[in-house]
Amino acid sequence: MPIPEDVTGEEIDKDVRQELLSLPKTLADDVARNLVMVARLIDEDPEGAYGYSRVALRLASRVAAVREAAGFAAYANQKYSEALAEFRAARRMTGSVDLWPVMADCERGLGRPEKALDMAGAPEVHKLDKAGQVEMRLVAAGARRDMDQLDAAIVTLQSSELASSSVQPWTARLRYAYADALLAAGRDGEAREWFAKAVEADRDSSTDASDRLAELDGVEFVDALDEDDATEDRTEAPAATAEPAAEQVTEQAVTDDEADDETEAEAEAETAVEADVQVDDEDEADTQADAEDGDRSK
Repeated sequence: MPIPEDVTGEEIDKDVRQELLSLPKTLADDVARNLVMVARLIDEDPEGAYGYSRVALRLASRVAAVREAAGFAAYANQKYSEALAEFRAARRMTGSVDLWPVMADCERGLGRPEKALDMAGAPEVHKLDKAGQVEMRLVAAGARRDMDQLDAAIVTLQSSELASSSVQPWTARLRYAYADALLAAGRDGEAREWFAKAVEADRDSSTDASDRLAELDGVEFVDALDEDDATEDRTEAPAATAEPAAEQVTEQAVTDDEADDETEAEAEAETAVEADVQVDDEDEADTQADAEDGDRSK
């Protein structure tokens, strides 16, 4: 896959670069450049990121950082079975528990929320840092919701991290998940309060909390482009109806001329035949109904 010339491979994390030192320099550079592309594209173009991850995996499958990157690329494309396999491989290589929450979330993606809950109660969770423990709590709450246990999901999210007034990298997502669970449980008032708190903590717009809050408040957003299109349609509408109106006038004139011709023909016929021709009332009525009957447009 093509890689832009400005990507040198030096952009990767120093710890990853350290792992790549076990490879020949040229190979290490190629792997590094592909890993940079994975990081660049994983949010905006998951499929593209997945493609680069497969190249890196083919070049250096025994490097833990490569297996981890391949796992996240597969995860972004909802290839949960593949992602779980890559995460497990990376964990075996490093012995780290950092990937434990995302591994549990893969179990959810595979339709196994019970397995995710088992992982949430495993000893590995206690080895996670604070961010990892919050992430695990989010996964566990999601698993509860997968099992239609809304009240349990709400309780799972209630924690010292949720109650804290300080803003951490995970705060917005934690508050958002709590608000969403409350809303699902029909507790709209509390949900609105926590969506508002999520907005306060969401400094990098990592959630759509502001949109959810506006929705609860009944605020509707109108796209300016849509308004312009509607204005143009209204402006052009009279011109669009002018032509049919002209056609109707022309058709009416033709109809009037035909009527005059028919009247003259009838007068001549009456003079020639005089009063011997009797007009059948029923035929006259049918003729009049046919003349008045026309196609109607909706």
